[in-house]
Amino acid sequence: MSRTNLKKYTKELTKAQLEEQLLVLYDKFPAVKIYYDFVFNPNERKLANDARLKIAQEYFPSSTKKPKLRRSIAQKLLKYFIALGVDPFVIADLMLFSIEIAQSYTADKPSKQEAFYKSMLLAVQQTVSFVSEHGILYEFKARLLKICQATSEQNWPNNYAFDAIATGLD
Repeated sequence: MSRTNLKKYTKELTKAQLEEQLLVLYDKFPAVKIYYDFVFNPNERKLANDARLKIAQEYFPSSTKKPKLRRSIAQKLLKYFIALGVDPFVIADLMLFSIEIAQSYTADKPSKQEAFYKSMLLAVQQTVSFVSEHGILYEFKARLLKICQATSEQNWPNNYAFDAIATGLD
């Protein structure tokens, strides 16, 4: 159904019918419930703290389990935050946190998988793009430079690419 057809359909409904359909959607689809919960109570700080905890658990699990090092967890959370319309400062902070926590892990235990380092490079590139698009690069520039510097200090195999990013930030 196109947006135009949906508009026509909703205009034909009474207010009570529209309310009933919204309630059905709210009960049936968790995404709708989450959306409306956020719209009416946008507790971005709590959402961000929960996301930070989930990301940190990937690298430093609280149990005796082995760290999974999955960047996909952070990507899903960030995509979700963007879809909800969370403040770009909160999203950018979370993007940087996910990279910084990975670097904290590799400071003690370097990864043997080249895909990990490629993934982190992509994360930095996406973060630079995001903060540039939203005009908040200046606020996060110091953290980005610190991340790029840490790749050299930790001797990441692709640290030259991070150096190029850092040069582009200056």
